[in-house]
Amino acid sequence: MFDKLRQAFKLNYETLNRLEIKKAAILANYEALKKQQPEAAIFPVLKSNAYGHGLKELAQILNESDAPMVAVDSFPEAQIVKKYFKRDILILSRMPRKVYSYASSKRYQFCIADEEVLNVLPRGAKIHLFLNTGMNREGIKDLPGFLKKNQTKLAQLKILGLCSHLASADIICPENEAQLEKFLEALKILERAGQRPRWVHLGNSAGIFTLKNYKLSAFRSGLALYGYNPLSQDHPKFKEAAAILKPALELYSRVVAQQKVYPGEKVSYSGSYLVTAEENIAVIPFGYYEGLPRRLSGQAIFYCDKERLLVAGKICMNSSCLVTGVKSLPLGTEVQLISANSLQSNSLINLAAQAEMIEYEFLTGLKANIRRIIV
Repeated sequence: MFDKLRQAFKLNYETLNRLEIKKAAILANYEALKKQQPEAAIFPVLKSNAYGHGLKELAQILNESDAPMVAVDSFPEAQIVKKYFKRDILILSRMPRKVYSYASSKRYQFCIADEEVLNVLPRGAKIHLFLNTGMNREGIKDLPGFLKKNQTKLAQLKILGLCSHLASADIICPENEAQLEKFLEALKILERAGQRPRWVHLGNSAGIFTLKNYKLSAFRSGLALYGYNPLSQDHPKFKEAAAILKPALELYSRVVAQQKVYPGEKVSYSGSYLVTAEENIAVIPFGYYEGLPRRLSGQAIFYCDKERLLVAGKICMNSSCLVTGVKSLPLGTEVQLISANSLQSNSLINLAAQAEMIEYEFLTGLKANIRRIIV
């Protein structure tokens, strides 16, 4: 009774910053990626708060897809996804040893890159053997030796997958072919040992557009799922990927203060914006803590309807100043920080380029405390 009363009188607090995720764009990207690899499954990758889009929101959206599995980085992420996505969850990264003993849901599957983790897994755990095929970040290098040494323990587990990770999938280089060759040779070794894993996955987002081999039964899609091109601009398939992917994220804030400034006055830290004509400065509660790179100080252009608003001077920790010219913006006026239109100057692609960042870095820098909604 008291819990119900508390919920009834609970304050509905909404932050002034709002991140919108376009459900139609996410599902369209998923379907477009499936068409690139019609004989394989696509595993959406939701690590790092779903690349900044929101773990809970993406799990809800993808529950409407036919994805057989999604991938996360850690057990805390898996716990959130499990509430909103009804199929299997692949945990990609290594966790503290004791976590494996209580991460016992039948829907969890684990990437295993070394025998130390292997030995703490409970009987019947579902695993994907993770190979080091050339990236040299983690993984099993000597698969025959690993299988022989751990034969007893492996017999107690379910080997559902074999996987690895391409180091340079976004460009054309001989290393990609070498990794694929090494990976397929390892698959033969595993099959000769009596194991025929259902999920054989080497390709990431870029690999979906570049790898063609019937042995690959799944691909892990991160960046492309969210609508961003995973290929380098000089890649022959860059335009093909750009034509079918739709960015799904837009970001908005609201004006919380307004100042009239006069010639000779300065704005923000270190007087980093010098006023040369009478104009208005609007303040939004979005700064580098929220995920706006400080390198965009004095550079980024945001929008209020069709009005272009320049970031005036240095971006602050929790706020930014915008030049509105002679026009004064009322408190509460909405400002678009990131557009889903790739051609706009405030698209994430263009802002990341301005800040000399990759899209991954910009997206994952968007703080989890920003209100996210599915539209």
